[in-house]
Amino acid sequence: MTYQDCINNGTQRMDKTISVLKQELSSLKAGRANPQILDRVLVDYYGTPTPITQMGNVSAPEPRVLVINLWEASMIKEVEKAITQSDLGINPSNDGKVIRLVVPELTQERRKELTKVVSKLGEEARIAIRAIRRDLNEQLKKAEKKGEITEDELTRGEKEVQKTTDKYVKTIDEMVQAKEKEIMSV
Repeated sequence: MTYQDCINNGTQRMDKTISVLKQELSSLKAGRANPQILDRVLVDYYGTPTPITQMGNVSAPEPRVLVINLWEASMIKEVEKAITQSDLGINPSNDGKVIRLVVPELTQERRKELTKVVSKLGEEARIAIRAIRRDLNEQLKKAEKKGEITEDELTRGEKEVQKTTDKYVKTIDEMVQAKEKEIMSV
């Protein structure tokens, strides 16, 4: 294994960490209707837990309204039940054809709670990135002991790993700041 293989492996793992954080942040509601908040809500669709987004079209025709147009109208009650039981805090209403979700305006207290959640998610992602860095450095040291790479390559690899780690931590910080700003904007 060359030190470049080790770094490429680490970069892929760090990319996955970033995509998980991106997904978690997008599922947090920030007072605006965002179809992605429904990604975590699963409906019992003929015995199979299925995301709402796979059962119909979800759109946001207005800033604080989501409209779910199901392909199978008989599933309206099941979808409403799943939304009510979820942790979204939104009450669905239907007219027999579509389900409407009005996203309530966030209170200042709730906004502060959400920014704490965002900070916690960011810190978890930073911890994951640092754990990957530690693993990569250990892999490099083992490869150097086995004679697979030279001492110069070990030093170069450690510098590259640190540079990559710094880049990903900066990305996480920017994502967290952007989400906090979005949540706190009224």
